[in-house]
Amino acid sequence: MSDDGPHLRTPSGKPRLRAFGIALDGTPGRLNAITDVPGVSVGYTTLISGDGPLQVGNGPVRTGVTAILPRPIADLATPVFAGVFSQNGNGELTGTHIIEETGAFNLPITITNTHSCGVTRDGTLRWMNKVSPAALDSGWGLPVAAETYDGFLNDINGHHVGFDHVAAALDSASGGAIEEGSVGGGTGMITFGFKAGSGTASRLVGWQDRSYALGVFVQANFGKRHNFTLRGRRVGPELVEPAIREGTPRAEKGSIIAIIATDAPLLPHQMKRLARRVPLGIAMTGGYGYHSSGDIFLAFSTANPEAALAASGDLAHAEFIPDVDIDPLFDAVVQGVEEAILNALVANEDMTGRDDNFVPALPKAWLKETFG
Repeated sequence: MSDDGPHLRTPSGKPRLRAFGIALDGTPGRLNAITDVPGVSVGYTTLISGDGPLQVGNGPVRTGVTAILPRPIADLATPVFAGVFSQNGNGELTGTHIIEETGAFNLPITITNTHSCGVTRDGTLRWMNKVSPAALDSGWGLPVAAETYDGFLNDINGHHVGFDHVAAALDSASGGAIEEGSVGGGTGMITFGFKAGSGTASRLVGWQDRSYALGVFVQANFGKRHNFTLRGRRVGPELVEPAIREGTPRAEKGSIIAIIATDAPLLPHQMKRLARRVPLGIAMTGGYGYHSSGDIFLAFSTANPEAALAASGDLAHAEFIPDVDIDPLFDAVVQGVEEAILNALVANEDMTGRDDNFVPALPKAWLKETFG
């Protein structure tokens, strides 16, 4: 494997899918990350401590917070046009009602574990009041906060995520290459019986004489091993080992949150159309939206800030790509979601959590032998 470039390795040196020479569709951006969309930044707080039997309130802890800023801090009060879609609603993403009503949201996005979703939502408001108090002076905030369940590895009922952890993730948000795998809200997550969590990818989309970036971020925590599919090959049945080891019984509580960002000028109904294509990328990997899965997706565009912030009494003007030309953006969503999920699996290592529950990483030697 080559060590050259962010397409192949994360900032800490973990391999990404492309390090194994696996052919993928579409053209990635410079970083192959959601941060290829100008102005979008990502930050993490990762909490890993303790081993052995579960002691609620003491650990072991395997969790964290992911923060995604759709605009630079100075512009976070400016809405972004957006759309949401739920493939299976056994989960939570706050702020969806206002998005459905107005086709927009503002303020940062946070993703964490199921029982800390309210903390990250409220922590975002506390942070905004500190860094940009004018944004909340004469109005209210309805932040987007999402979750997936990490209770197999983490002391989820111990409520270890606090407001300071939310602020740290938000403060650390930056552009450039971002880490993947067991970091941030993805720290304790599992996909197809392998260690997963945070993953990202991007695609460049040309329209007329312009080029736009579409970036994907997933918190992947879904799927059954026998359904796992890699680039059209159903590999799950040949990967019986390495297996999960259950110190305590593992309930099926899988979910996936996907965030789609683009600088392409699109209207809210078009953002919802992009969000509706996320399940197609998930299906490419073998995810079928089972009953216990919270499969909830948000898409937003950073274009048209003046229209999104239009004042009373003036006509607002927004540019948008015609619906008849939107198919390449659908392609980018499907391709980016598939790769982001696979990156979350590849950029990972074995993890042991509460009660010695063990989740193996996707075997790198098998990947190299099978696809390299």
